[in-house]
Amino acid sequence: MVTRSIDPFTVEVIKRALISAAEQMFAALGRTSKSSVIYEVLDYGCAITDAQGSMIAQANGIPGFIGVLTDAVKDTLQKFGPEGLNEGDVIIINDPYMGGATHQNDVVLVMPIFYQGELIMFTASKAHWSDVGGKDPGSWSTNATEIYQEGIQFPAVKLYDRGREVPCIVEILERNVRTPEMTLGDMRAQAASMKVAVRRVQEVCHKYGLEMVLRAVEAYMEQGRKEALAELSLLPKGDFTAEEYIDDDGVGGDPVLVKVKVTITAEEFIIDFSGSSKTSRGPINSPRSATFSGCKTAYKAVVGPHAHPNDGFFSPLRVIIPEDTVFNPKRPAPVSTYWESMSYATDLVWKALAEAVPHRITAGHFLSVCATNVSGIDSQTGKQFILAEPNAGGWGAGEGKDGENALVCSADGDTYVLSIEVAETRYPIIVTQFCFNTSGTGHGKYRGGFGLVKDYRAAADEILVTGSFGRSKFPAWGVRGGLSGTPNYIVLIPRQGEPRRCSRISVHPLQRGDVVRFITGSGGGYGNPKEREPQLVLEDVIDGFLTVEEAREIYRVEIDPAEMSIRWDETERLRQDQRGLCEDPKRRG
Repeated sequence: MVTRSIDPFTVEVIKRALISAAEQMFAALGRTSKSSVIYEVLDYGCAITDAQGSMIAQANGIPGFIGVLTDAVKDTLQKFGPEGLNEGDVIIINDPYMGGATHQNDVVLVMPIFYQGELIMFTASKAHWSDVGGKDPGSWSTNATEIYQEGIQFPAVKLYDRGREVPCIVEILERNVRTPEMTLGDMRAQAASMKVAVRRVQEVCHKYGLEMVLRAVEAYMEQGRKEALAELSLLPKGDFTAEEYIDDDGVGGDPVLVKVKVTITAEEFIIDFSGSSKTSRGPINSPRSATFSGCKTAYKAVVGPHAHPNDGFFSPLRVIIPEDTVFNPKRPAPVSTYWESMSYATDLVWKALAEAVPHRITAGHFLSVCATNVSGIDSQTGKQFILAEPNAGGWGAGEGKDGENALVCSADGDTYVLSIEVAETRYPIIVTQFCFNTSGTGHGKYRGGFGLVKDYRAAADEILVTGSFGRSKFPAWGVRGGLSGTPNYIVLIPRQGEPRRCSRISVHPLQRGDVVRFITGSGGGYGNPKEREPQLVLEDVIDGFLTVEEAREIYRVEIDPAEMSIRWDETERLRQDQRGLCEDPKRRG
């Protein structure tokens, strides 16, 4: 084989082409899936690895998903070996105690990429399937006590063999799920989307030659490593520690202590969870692969937020996760609501470094996915429905900025909030309230962002609601004198009887007309509240984020009603002028 030289421009073009292949795979899955949690919320992730399972390209999906895909490919190689894989094969993995897994709903598919008969890369994707069996509709549960209650497990088996579905595997899946049409539709959409990436990679190889492509991959993996080391050189060196408490063990026990020590050197970024609590009784346990993925999220935020993620960039990261802990549980511990601990893997690192790296880290945020399942039988169709979704909340304030309002948590990345129109069209619920949660925030020189309040009213004879809202007892932390945020929680509001507040519910029945209210908390504050600019306090009062009394008591700012009235009049005049512009065809021109 003749070796050709490779220039940096070609390296960049090939890198972008492979990233584009991953992004096209991502778009194809979103367009063809059956579940709203995939096509609306974008609860999935896609990536391409090299032939050894190292990440080389990804689409910007859920960070917690993308970070585990390399482990799934490596488990596939360990089980089958390169010689046991063929063109068109698709491997399915959702066993939480294998690499690449989180909980059973999050299903990984792995497909080898061949070029001229040679295994050159893999494509992998992970998507939340709305149901994979188990004791409760939607499969994940807040009161599971062993993994067998949480759905069927696939320990790296072939779902497709040389491009054809393996009938017995599909039949097992079909017989074990409550929504087979939706689940099998998502399965086939996921497999089909991976074929898009395979074709795009093969086209790149055909255009540039396999040798050139592989050398370009090697070159930009090295670029990633050098970029990470350059960024590490700018960070403070030493040991940084933090500890937190998870609300409880998932089934009403005591709070769960979690600890971290972060060590930064010129060549390594070490995260050590030694001292964290043992495996929990309830389903808050985070599988090792998921915990490692949470660490990748924190590492990238600190070391290089804008870097292209590949395994070269992540090479300085080393993670120590003792066995039989909440961050690396022992089978058959349940893991349904794993995000309640996995998110702390990210947050602990964040908290440990908040004072040391203030230009890149904000105060704590609402943290929990605040995931919900609404299920039942639709009286109009007679079919089972399952609505799965995350909820957005408030992020922490930072150096020179207020926190962001109503964003999904750090583990969920680029997911969206399900639109009201889709929720009401597809499911027998009515959204009677959807607004900012302005009941409080993490006050400070810069205040935390606000969470949300969302009400679902049952429009069927009975629907079942499952929800897990962590940070209900221990709200987001503040930095440099900033106050803590507000908690996440759920309120059950029956037509008859008193409302009840809770943080975790499992298949709780709502009768027609009953309401469930989802409330997400605010982010922590940054700096002393008394140092906040009076103008910013006034604007918060005008916007309804703050009362005149709170402005006086917390920020020591006296609001002049006359000035506030003037500002309000100006705001209304601008709004009326904008309405007139939209309504008057001549002014629109």
